[in-house]
Amino acid sequence: MNAYDEGSGARRGPEGEGTGPGADPARDPASGPAHGLPPAPEGGPRPDAEPAPEAGPRPEAGPRPAPEPAPRPDPDPGPDPVTAPPAEPRTGVAALSLPHQIGAALALAVVAVVVCVHLGMTFLHVAPANTVSKQHRATIENWIYPEFEQNWKLFAPNPLQQNVAVQVRAEIRTADGTSRTTGWYDLSARDGRAIDGNPLPSHTQQNELRRAWDFYVSTHDDDNRPVGLRGALSEAYLRRIMAMRLDRAGAAGADGAVERVQVRSRTTDIPPPDWSEEEAGGERIPARPVYRTLPWWTLPGDETRGGIG
Repeated sequence: MNAYDEGSGARRGPEGEGTGPGADPARDPASGPAHGLPPAPEGGPRPDAEPAPEAGPRPEAGPRPAPEPAPRPDPDPGPDPVTAPPAEPRTGVAALSLPHQIGAALALAVVAVVVCVHLGMTFLHVAPANTVSKQHRATIENWIYPEFEQNWKLFAPNPLQQNVAVQVRAEIRTADGTSRTTGWYDLSARDGRAIDGNPLPSHTQQNELRRAWDFYVSTHDDDNRPVGLRGALSEAYLRRIMAMRLDRAGAAGADGAVERVQVRSRTTDIPPPDWSEEEAGGERIPARPVYRTLPWWTLPGDETRGGIG
């Protein structure tokens, strides 16, 4: 049978191509050696054929190996995460409930208003006379006197350079009808002892006696005669204070009564310090105190027992 016969059962190539006339002789081993290539020895491998892989033993079938365990996290996680500090407890007004906070706010507002009003009244009192102070003079005086009185006697141009003590003595009518005269009571010294060491002295101890004496001096001349319409008022005011002070001191005794009083002032000039120009200039400071004695005043019936009837 002809090998080139189309109907022959000639072998086909590995790709299914025949070895007929149209086949590539270079790829057909049965057609002889390819052009330009040496003939392959019989029974030997093809020169262009790749070596077949060595057949080795197939791995035995068995259980699959367990997967490797995942890496465990580091046992030392590092510093703890930063957490917010606990809220501090509220103190002061913030710790109060809402109604109490409202009450505290109202109280503070009232205090602030009173302080502002007081500062305004004090300013109008000590400032030079102006339209506002003249128009509201009565309101300002009612607010200032007597507790918040202000003056400039402590400062220039005429600061006080004297110590003025107010003294009083009384004529007592005893129970048997006789009369006797007491010694001088130094009322200023009594007030001074009451103020000394007292952190909260009363307004009476500080200013009552001083203001009464200043009021009298400003409304009387050097001969103790009234000047203006307020002379009689200042005399009655000072006389009544003397009666009350004598009654507190027990000057009349248990059965006596004060009939008349006499007031005097004791003025002592304060010597200047060593570095003062007044002393260097040769100004003379009186060494002895100066007295101003007022006439005897007869007390009305309602003042004989200390002005309380």
